[in-house]
Amino acid sequence: MPRLIFFCGHAGTGKTTLSHKLIGPLMQATGEPFCLLDKDTLYGRYSAAAMAAITGDPNDRDSPAYLDNLRDPEYQGLLDTARENLMLGISVLVVGPLSREVRAHQLTDPAWLHMPAGTRTQVVWVHLPEDEAHARIVRRGNPNDAYKLTHWEAYRTRRFMPDPAEYPELIFFDNLAPDAAALDRLLRTLAS
Repeated sequence: MPRLIFFCGHAGTGKTTLSHKLIGPLMQATGEPFCLLDKDTLYGRYSAAAMAAITGDPNDRDSPAYLDNLRDPEYQGLLDTARENLMLGISVLVVGPLSREVRAHQLTDPAWLHMPAGTRTQVVWVHLPEDEAHARIVRRGNPNDAYKLTHWEAYRTRRFMPDPAEYPELIFFDNLAPDAAALDRLLRTLAS
């Protein structure tokens, strides 16, 4: 059966970069086809148009207007697209913060996910210290981060680090300076 692998974590932790590094080796290690579904790629242009209409700011991805109107439908569409690929026998890497869903233990709940029976689901929590994530967000210079950076004190209240004892379903990955051995261990865990 196909695999559903989530790469979750807060902004600036390197979820997308990590998933790009691992998708080829995962296909090679498992012999399975994979697709990559990144929330920002799938919904970035749509969100820009919608937020320009709602708030006048096409780069807004963190205001209450975005969180109340677009966040959940984007994630629902992301999961619908994953489900469709899984039903076709294609394994899926899903990239997005999904912090509310992680906090609620929903990403490994088959009843909540509604994925095809037998889908193997894994959730990687990609993490960094807050100061390093902030520095990476500043360095990447993405206009979509402007609201977050301007309102960092409010944004940081939504950041959390799951306790491994309370979230045994998560695969924790420290992305501060992973070496080849750490990447290989993660690959082997995901490919097993």
